[in-house]
Amino acid sequence: MEEKKVAPLAEVNEILLARQEEQELTAEQKLALEHCQKFAKLEHKKAKKLLKELGALGFVTEPNAVKITDVMPTHPEDVRVIFAKERANLEKKDVEKILSVVEKYL
Repeated sequence: MEEKKVAPLAEVNEILLARQEEQELTAEQKLALEHCQKFAKLEHKKAKKLLKELGALGFVTEPNAVKITDVMPTHPEDVRVIFAKERANLEKKDVEKILSVVEKYL
């Protein structure tokens, strides 16, 4: 069985561009590539660094780090929406830590 992985738009963009060089993309892959190119806010290397920094905070899960990387929130409310499904509420200081990390990459 194939392992599933959560990936930011920047990484998906890189994967699809590499695959496009090797072979013709399917219609779904072409749509996904177009979506990534429109909505990815960071290049792959920066997205990878941001994911690593968010993970180092200790309280951000990988799926939430990917969402943060894709959305690049600038307001506390945006961060709270990303964590809305989590059982525990984020404290104000945690939200500020996330925003300060994201701010470095804007």
